[in-house]
Amino acid sequence: MTTDHLLDRFRAALAPLEPLALWAHGSLAGGDYREGRSDLDLIAVLPGPVRPVTAWRVAVVHQSLRAEPLAGGLHCSYLTPATAADPARGHLTWAHGGLTRRPVTPVTRRELHTFGRVLAGAAPTGLLPPVTDAELAAFVVADQRDYWRPALDDARLWTRDIWIDLGLITHARAAVTLREGRLITKREALAELLALGAPPEAVEDVRLRRYGGGTASAPMAGEAWRERRAGLVCGWLGRSVDRLVAAYG
Repeated sequence: MTTDHLLDRFRAALAPLEPLALWAHGSLAGGDYREGRSDLDLIAVLPGPVRPVTAWRVAVVHQSLRAEPLAGGLHCSYLTPATAADPARGHLTWAHGGLTRRPVTPVTRRELHTFGRVLAGAAPTGLLPPVTDAELAAFVVADQRDYWRPALDDARLWTRDIWIDLGLITHARAAVTLREGRLITKREALAELLALGAPPEAVEDVRLRRYGGGTASAPMAGEAWRERRAGLVCGWLGRSVDRLVAAYG
């Protein structure tokens, strides 16, 4: 199944909920999407309100796609016109095979306004308030200071690929956003990490996992490598986050 076919099936399954809009953000919208490796990050706007029966119907939609190979990476948050304005508010979200609640962050909102891909219905400009530069910068600093910096104290987390990938890429993107006021792709973030002085082995590890190929002289795998990688990343990232927060916080 191709990504486009999965999106067609999702749109059709969602139609009985009468969405006002369906948007893509993240890699799919930004031009850095890798089929089978990237998540499908979506936002749906429903007429509202979102009641328990709505949540049940949303779950049925996603469960109907569960046998499809790419469906595990399809994540979607559900807004309504009445709930869209508050960037701190949690919204019904399907992610990683279940329902949860997540905010639609200022970074996501800026992505949607800058390069969001309209899959159905109205454009983000008509339904989602814009994000000011000050709001975006304040969120990025707080995210680095209050979420990522404390997480570095738990070394066990950083033996997992997902933490390495997200922690490093999010930090590089934060640095560029604060310095230049723009959003960058994950591929651009890898070059930025090297410019920031991140451990080259760890950056190559992320690149190989996301894009394949490469020039690594030995396989980056096994418990010994994961433990070493965690030490390299936690040591460097802690110092780099502290510098970023001191400069912009």
